[in-house]
Amino acid sequence: MDRPDLRVSGLTLGYGRRHVISGLDMAVPPGRFTAILGPNGCGKSTLLRGLAGLHAPREGLVTLDGRPLHRIGAKARAREISMLEQSDTLPEGLTVTDLVRQGRYPHRRLLGGWSACDALAVEEAMAMTGMAELGPRPLSELSGGQRQRARIAMTLAQEARVLLLDEPTTFLDPAHQLDILALILRLVAERGSTVVAVLHDLTLAARVADHVVILSGGRLVAAGPPAAVMTPTVLSQVFAIDVAMLEDPDTRAPVILPRLPARKTDKA
Repeated sequence: MDRPDLRVSGLTLGYGRRHVISGLDMAVPPGRFTAILGPNGCGKSTLLRGLAGLHAPREGLVTLDGRPLHRIGAKARAREISMLEQSDTLPEGLTVTDLVRQGRYPHRRLLGGWSACDALAVEEAMAMTGMAELGPRPLSELSGGQRQRARIAMTLAQEARVLLLDEPTTFLDPAHQLDILALILRLVAERGSTVVAVLHDLTLAARVADHVVILSGGRLVAAGPPAAVMTPTVLSQVFAIDVAMLEDPDTRAPVILPRLPARKTDKA
């Protein structure tokens, strides 16, 4: 898989009169797992939509291999960049296979039939996500973790070089969170995928991501390897918390332990 050059320069995004992302410069490391971190409302999801070409810049550019995204047609762009948004709403009456097949839309011609390439892409996506045996199952019968894997399989069937995931582990229990993150790591290791995901769990992000982008108030605070940028000073500044830092015994990544505020005791 060719490694994409996805970057933003002077990027400003907003809604109405409000700027959500302001003057952002960053490059997405190709073939790596990048986690976007920051407090609620700081612009993480908006940035992800900007990287997907779904939110037009007010200023600046998002470029892929040197080409401005807004000059790439929607269908051609979807062959390069796939995005999984937060919503867990799935079409009624579909099976897992039906959903995953929808990921082939960017590759289908108007009058073209279902091709061998389409079938192979769907088969491989379902195998990689562990959904092959669940293909005939209605989506309504799946657990939360299975539904999320089915949605990821749909994006994998798209065969895009860049995969954008907006909070892929939200509302999942710890076992399913680890399952989804392990799948993402496999995509990077085995497919060479470039993955950018919005995450909330700081320690999980530090453990699994190769690169971390930290936002606050729509601006870039820090970017780089987790151990280099996820420092007590930065985390205190961005999240307004006091933390203790340990070292993960398996990966040597930072383990972040937020300190609880001191408890007040009544004097006798």
